[in-house]
Amino acid sequence: MALTVGIAGLGAIGLDVARALDAGIPSLALVAVSARDAARARTRVAAFREPPAIVGLDALAAADIVVEAAPAAIFDAIAEPAIEAGRILVPLSAGALLPRMHLVERARQTGARIIVPTGALLGLDAVRAAAEGAVGSVTIETRKPPAGLAGAPYLVEHGIALDGLAAPQRVFAGNAREAAAGFPANVNVAAALALAGIGPERTQVEIWADPGVTRNTHTIRVEAEAARFTMTIEGVPSEGNPRTGRLTPLSVIACLRGLTATLRVGS
Repeated sequence: MALTVGIAGLGAIGLDVARALDAGIPSLALVAVSARDAARARTRVAAFREPPAIVGLDALAAADIVVEAAPAAIFDAIAEPAIEAGRILVPLSAGALLPRMHLVERARQTGARIIVPTGALLGLDAVRAAAEGAVGSVTIETRKPPAGLAGAPYLVEHGIALDGLAAPQRVFAGNAREAAAGFPANVNVAAALALAGIGPERTQVEIWADPGVTRNTHTIRVEAEAARFTMTIEGVPSEGNPRTGRLTPLSVIACLRGLTATLRVGS
């Protein structure tokens, strides 16, 4: 019996995941999608082998697995029904989860599961393993082309303009909780790192607008009792949305595949 999947959001991430599911992932079946523009969504899935139903956000909770690939502003409307129904929630807006950790306790009560995919990051297995012991510090430095940070609430609030930037500029330094609030469309990677490791208050974040880079670059540095490691990933920005990377939908697809796989590699 295949597990059914519903996807909230049919943009740069959600559409790629929907296409992969329609092409075929063993023991998974795409049954529903929800999008702000239902007519456009219907057009996008019309050529699928088995077009999913276009439904409202709350109706996605009828599926066994609910993938959240939507703006963080509507996170509650997706997450709460899924958790109340005891479903598997796969949230891309990891930053939106940080101030809503009560949802984790509620999931424990309802039997739901919350599985945060790796997204455009690397090394979460190593971070999670290190966090089983003593960890001194975890930091992440994110560098993005200025266009990839445009419109972030933190920049607007502080009057930071990036137009015509000629040299790299650090636009934020703080912890992961603060970064997630100020850059909700940009630093879900920092939130995922915090959840995998030592928490949002202790995970330190630097965000740079860098006109010299063409890829979203994340460097993680960990000082732990068991190991010291530094990891850098250069992700190719999505053509449809420069705020995210091409690796992100692939990470979701790998996450979904792992839910039913006979063999899984990695802790």
